[in-house]
Amino acid sequence: MSASVSTSRLSPSPVPLIHAAESSNTARAARAGDLVRIGRGTYAPAESWSSLTPWARYLARVHGVARMYPDAVFVGESGCALRGLPVFGEPPDVHILLPSPTKSRRMAGIRVHASERMPRAENLDGILVASAEEVAVEIARTRHPAVGLAVADAVLRSDAQSSGEHLERLSAELPSSRGVRAARWVFSRASGIRETPLESVSSAAIEWLGFPEPELQVWFRGASAHDDARVDFWWRRLRLAGESDGEVKYSGLLGDARRALAYRNARDAMLHARGVRATAHWSWRDVAAPAQLRALLTAVVLPIVHPERGAPLASLATALGGSASAGAIPSAR
Repeated sequence: MSASVSTSRLSPSPVPLIHAAESSNTARAARAGDLVRIGRGTYAPAESWSSLTPWARYLARVHGVARMYPDAVFVGESGCALRGLPVFGEPPDVHILLPSPTKSRRMAGIRVHASERMPRAENLDGILVASAEEVAVEIARTRHPAVGLAVADAVLRSDAQSSGEHLERLSAELPSSRGVRAARWVFSRASGIRETPLESVSSAAIEWLGFPEPELQVWFRGASAHDDARVDFWWRRLRLAGESDGEVKYSGLLGDARRALAYRNARDAMLHARGVRATAHWSWRDVAAPAQLRALLTAVVLPIVHPERGAPLASLATALGGSASAGAIPSAR
């Protein structure tokens, strides 16, 4: 996963989409099991569909809706998907704004939103998508704060000219006050420094568990550039490091899992030689089960210095939408 994303390029559909209006045999092919119906009048090849991650399936569904509503502006998770921003699990609805809707409504997996103002939007290859900043503000106001932080961090990584303060000002300009306090929490912590959605969600969980705030992306210089190492989280006074590792790194899908684990152990030893007392490693599963993350961090004698915030921790696993239970990485270019 790249630390730098381009949110001004459209994420294409991960599978070919077949529209009933353009083919006379879609219903027959679906009955035979060759096609899967993914939305009203929209089908995908069954074999390709079965291999997709939940967020890739969602992206395909969004593209299907775009064919049905060419005048719609895609917002929320749908805007995230089309811009390559983090999407957790497979959201149930595709979110769109239409010009002058009378009221919000839901129909067959599509949620049409009413709004006092149309968001700033861009035409990406023929699809109108709310700007990355508008998407970040909406997600921060209406979704779990850990998800809001992951999206805001991704937006700031993609645009060095933006900032958390700027996003907060955009939020304050909206006519509705819904979620403004939640968004303020997100934007006061958003940064372009964190490199992955897992790091963003981990930062939120670390704070809610009551641990001290770490420094982010700290380098340890070696005798040569080849020996340099960087840690995701660093508690300088305690000489403790933290690394958020997705399970896929050690699953064998990206190469020899034993070699990856041996490299991690050698790197930890190298960090120890440079004064790092201990390095904690955790994954999506650990973050989604905060008691596990707490145990891993207390095992390296990281102290709890603030009261725990139970409410956002209790709802974190649900907010991640199965990403953690699958040991997978949410979509983000």
